[in-house]
Amino acid sequence: MSLPGTCDPPSSDGHPCASAQRLSRRRILTRAVAAVATGAVLDVAAAPRARAANAVTPDQALQKLIDGNRRFVEGRMTSFEEDLAILKQKTAGKQEPFAAVLSCADSRVPVELVFDQSIGHVFVTRVAGNVASSEVIASLEYGAAVLGTKLIVVLAHSSCGAVKASIDAKPVPGQISGLYRYIRPAVDQAGTDVDAVGKTNAKIQAAILREASPVLAGLIEKKGLKVLAGFYDLASGKVEILS
Repeated sequence: MSLPGTCDPPSSDGHPCASAQRLSRRRILTRAVAAVATGAVLDVAAAPRARAANAVTPDQALQKLIDGNRRFVEGRMTSFEEDLAILKQKTAGKQEPFAAVLSCADSRVPVELVFDQSIGHVFVTRVAGNVASSEVIASLEYGAAVLGTKLIVVLAHSSCGAVKASIDAKPVPGQISGLYRYIRPAVDQAGTDVDAVGKTNAKIQAAILREASPVLAGLIEKKGLKVLAGFYDLASGKVEILS
């Protein structure tokens, strides 16, 4: 065991502190990830190396998604060619997504296709009813605080089964009814129209992300992140930004 102020054992290159420096870096990374997982505030300005280098602004990130959705609706997508190019570059070792999307688990909502974005550009979390559970919040905090996403879109969609089930509030098998408590506030506000409730729910979940997470709130305050609600129409393919 080494004394305070010394390093043990020495590295293979003869530098007595190299192993301690590696251990120190490992501890710093472990603590940073733990802080995100527990909801502690991460001071991004004090630890700039903790975030991926993403040069886009929140407004530019939103425009990239809007432009991509326009290409999707018009049938002139470019992401497939970009996917092949990215795969050839062998970029499996890192990711630098510019935006995150909290989407419903519905199989008719392929987020990357809807926004015409290629591999590594969008950090996607999916759960029925696009609800901001604690696990989802933790994932989005990681995306923003560590990966450097500049935008989070809570993406609802038309004819959502989770929303309809929450409106009906009938007995269901298993743990499906566990979703009701997240969506019922939107039902109370918007009534029984499925799409109206879906839009209201997206706004409520976006507000939860902005207000309930110290990590996200801190980034928003520094103008480094925006959290918005959106609505995807299954028939037209159009995404409407709600707030």
